[in-house]
Amino acid sequence: MKIRGQRECKACGTHWSYYETGETSCPSCGSHHSVGTDDERTLHTATSATLDLTPLRGNVDSEPIGRLADRASDRARGFTRGYGFIDAGRLRPLDDAYLAAMELKHVAAELGRRLTVDEDEEWYFSGLLRADEGDRPDNDSVPRSLRAARGLACANAVREYRADLRSYVQEHPDSAVDGALERLGTHIKRIRALDGDVPPPEAERLVAAARSIGRYLIDGDEGELTLAESRLDSLE
Repeated sequence: MKIRGQRECKACGTHWSYYETGETSCPSCGSHHSVGTDDERTLHTATSATLDLTPLRGNVDSEPIGRLADRASDRARGFTRGYGFIDAGRLRPLDDAYLAAMELKHVAAELGRRLTVDEDEEWYFSGLLRADEGDRPDNDSVPRSLRAARGLACANAVREYRADLRSYVQEHPDSAVDGALERLGTHIKRIRALDGDVPPPEAERLVAAARSIGRYLIDGDEGELTLAESRLDSLE
C-alpha cells in the first residue's frame, strides 16, 4: 500500500514514523486520530513484526515435541502474516529469517499433527528453531518426510516476494524483468500444485531465482537478471 509514513497526532501533537512503529496510533497518548505529514504517499509493505524463538529453544529438552511444534507454528505464523519487502519505497531482499520462519511454520504444523516424530524429524525441527537468527538447515539434512513442507514453504515465500516485486515494478517500470516474473509465477504454481513435493535443490533454485530478480531491481546488476533466467531455465 502507499502511505504517508510521517505521522502527527491530532490529540497531543506528537510526531512519529509509521515505518518504524507500524502503527497509526500515537506512541505517546494512544490516540487513533493522526494525519500523515508527507507531501506524497510512499509504497510500503514491510511490517515491524519480530520473531523471538529463544524461549522455545530453551524448552527443546523439557517440552513434548507436539506442544513445542504448536507454539513454534503460532509464532512463525504471526511473524510471516502480512510480512512485506518494500520499506518506505525501498525494495528489500528475500531474507533468510523470513524463509526459515516460513519453513518453520509449515514443518511445525506438520509435526504438530503427528502422533510420533522420528529422531531425524525432531533434529531438523530443532534446527529451524533458529529461524529468528536467519539459520536454515541445508538441503542434505531435510528428512524425506518433510521434503514437501520445505518445498511448499519455499514456494509460498517466493509467491509473497514476487507479489512485492510486481508492486515495486509498477512504481519503477522495467520491462526487462517482465518475462522472468512471469516464469517465476509459473514455477510457483507448479510446485504449489505438487503440494511442495519436489527435491529440496529444486525448491532452492526457485528461491535463488527470486533473489536474483530482487538484486537486479535493487542494484541494477544485469548479471543478476541473467543469473535469474539461467536458474529458471534449470527448473524447466
